[in-house]
Amino acid sequence: MIIDIARLMLFPALMAFAAASDLLTMTIPNRVSLALLAGFAVLAPLSGMGVHDILSHVGAGALVLAVAFAMFAMGWVGGGDAKIAAAVGLWFGFEHLLEYLVLASLFGGALTMLLLQFRLWPLPYQLASQTWLARLHDKRTGIPYGIALALGALLVYPETVWIKTIDLAHLAMR
Repeated sequence: MIIDIARLMLFPALMAFAAASDLLTMTIPNRVSLALLAGFAVLAPLSGMGVHDILSHVGAGALVLAVAFAMFAMGWVGGGDAKIAAAVGLWFGFEHLLEYLVLASLFGGALTMLLLQFRLWPLPYQLASQTWLARLHDKRTGIPYGIALALGALLVYPETVWIKTIDLAHLAMR
């Protein structure tokens, strides 16, 4: 039961924290990616995932890490975004990776368009004192893609084996 609760709560909570952190500070702390990595390392074998499946998930995470760090090197995404995307790739494996990447890309494009429009308008005086909002409004600031990465992950997560194998009815009765 505790494993089921951890599978139900850990990943979504960490993704929500990553999105909120990126929105408010334009950074995703390394501890979030490390917690996702540690959570996978503990929960995968306890959930009955075999060695072959674990290695496949590690391969998916490594592939995303390589591509994301190439994108980081070109200045397209931040380092925290690259690490969090790789951690999500680890959790999703190849089975849900494409769906996740497509959704995250679509959300990232929409977020970029919204922020570009937001930055065209003057920030109301009453809101200018909010440091995080002023930073978000600044045209010299990047895009907090962690929000899009988290949204994509949270939409795909319920379709994964992490959630599908939990007996939610049994959990609710306790």
